[in-house]
Amino acid sequence: MKKFSYGHAAASDWRAAAAACLSQLSGGESAGAGNLGFIYVTDFFAEALPEIARHFARETGVGHWVGTVGIGICATGTEYLDEPAMAVMIGDFPVESFRVFGAVSDPVRLQTLDLRCGSAPASIAVVHADPLDGDIARQIRLLAKRTESGFLVGGLASSRKGSVLLADVVERGGMSGVAFSDAVTVATRLTQGCSPVGAAHEVTGAQNNIVVELDGRPALDVLREDVGIDAGEDLAQLGGQIFAGLAVSGSDTGDYVIRNLIGIDPGNRLIAIGDSARKGQRLRFCRRDRDTARADMARMLDSIREGLYTAPRGALYYSCLGRGGALFGGGSAELEMIRDALGDVPLVGFFCNGEISHDRLYGYTGVLTLFV
Repeated sequence: MKKFSYGHAAASDWRAAAAACLSQLSGGESAGAGNLGFIYVTDFFAEALPEIARHFARETGVGHWVGTVGIGICATGTEYLDEPAMAVMIGDFPVESFRVFGAVSDPVRLQTLDLRCGSAPASIAVVHADPLDGDIARQIRLLAKRTESGFLVGGLASSRKGSVLLADVVERGGMSGVAFSDAVTVATRLTQGCSPVGAAHEVTGAQNNIVVELDGRPALDVLREDVGIDAGEDLAQLGGQIFAGLAVSGSDTGDYVIRNLIGIDPGNRLIAIGDSARKGQRLRFCRRDRDTARADMARMLDSIREGLYTAPRGALYYSCLGRGGALFGGGSAELEMIRDALGDVPLVGFFCNGEISHDRLYGYTGVLTLFV
């Protein structure tokens, strides 16, 4: 089966960027073929997204489009960050193998939402969400239950000009996207970009997002010991490098979610994290730097490549705003690693305010999904 067609460009005017993308689409291996498109634009074009979607539908004849906005967007081997740009991909999927669904956030609706693709149940869904719309983590869990695999992939929009979601029409708020039946074969993996520092600890004292004790000891004492910082050393050096990893309840793979250290109280020897903590939970401190990010990305790419039986037709990549070239070293280094591992697979995506994989909301991660 042929690869998807795709295009990406930066330009001060969205019409110029769209023209460049259309030129690439029409010249691709699958020119003229396709029934579902993906559009990602940087927030310079956020307000124009409704017009952009109509333009691509009219010019390509493709009737179904999904996408959203990011402060940065992804394409094969390339990232566009903090500049006006767009990335577009068109896939050719079996008839009645997918279903586009509009924005929804109400818990009752999420539990009854019909994601059937023709007569077949949904197997997996690609979703985009407004980060300011209520309890996103709960919405993700509820929507994941509407798929047979319990699996979602996607991300939370990132924008300085308001979050907009595209699912045939452009809306604000909630969560929208496209569901696929098992007639569409996908492979997906997640990279955390962190490595554990020290052992896992039991939270033995906590209040809301304040971790008071770990293993019956003051939480700050355990943190200092794990990362090797003496009592007299400056704790500011931990910023942006050391994070809290919270074990995922019920996971049989040792999965965890990364959360910021948002406060340290040396007097009371406790720490604050960017999530609620509860007694009995497992927590381990993690380090994130260029070496650990690149090593974990390489591990993820080896894993997904080893499971392939044929070349991918297209790919989606959702990465955290805190990653990209700034973390991996040089502009587009993160996307170049994917291209080097998989070849010139058509790929689009964006840099998120939070990443979605399986039935959970993550941070500081990269979620790669291949259509094979």
